[in-house]
Amino acid sequence: MALEIIGAGFGRTGTFSLKAALERLGFGPCHHMSEVIGDPVQIRLWNEAAEGHPDYARIFAGFRSAVDFPVSAYWQDILAVTPSAKVILSDRDPEDWYGSFSQTILPLILDRTSWPDDRRAWFEMIDRVIVGKALGGRSDREGILAAYRGNAAAAHELVAEGRALVFRARDGWGPLCRFLGVEMPDEPYPKTNPRAEFFASVKSGVEEASS
Repeated sequence: MALEIIGAGFGRTGTFSLKAALERLGFGPCHHMSEVIGDPVQIRLWNEAAEGHPDYARIFAGFRSAVDFPVSAYWQDILAVTPSAKVILSDRDPEDWYGSFSQTILPLILDRTSWPDDRRAWFEMIDRVIVGKALGGRSDREGILAAYRGNAAAAHELVAEGRALVFRARDGWGPLCRFLGVEMPDEPYPKTNPRAEFFASVKSGVEEASS
């Protein structure tokens, strides 16, 4: 099954809510880091992708859409092999995004001393995918923000062609449904994964991976 929707937005831009929204609209299952964290096969495949040997057919087998890291680190490469897919940039003010990212995802990656041996493959993968690929090897504030803005700019270039949507969760169903050509649900747009829930979900995922 070829992907129909590719998420270009980095993690902490409302990607978990977008996953829920896409699945509600019939574009599921939707690939997301939550699908990777407890799956040894996905972890291995993404480590191989980070080493320059991606197998997107296996990674996305059974999925109709994909958002969040690791996907957003490779969205342009994935689009090159699935050119009919539509791109959605889940967007957030850069400074606001950095405030969230620097207090959630980034500390997990940078504190290597806290990586348990039985979970090291996942931590190595997110280090390679997020810092190595998405952030261009930078872990300083200015470098991270430059990577974030550059990624957004690349997605913005596709908007004029009608191939991409720049979307914020506060926009609700309307822009998303118009872009995808589907009817708007008569229910609130999903709101999930505030900062406190992020750490709970990571803890749960890595515990399942090691059980």
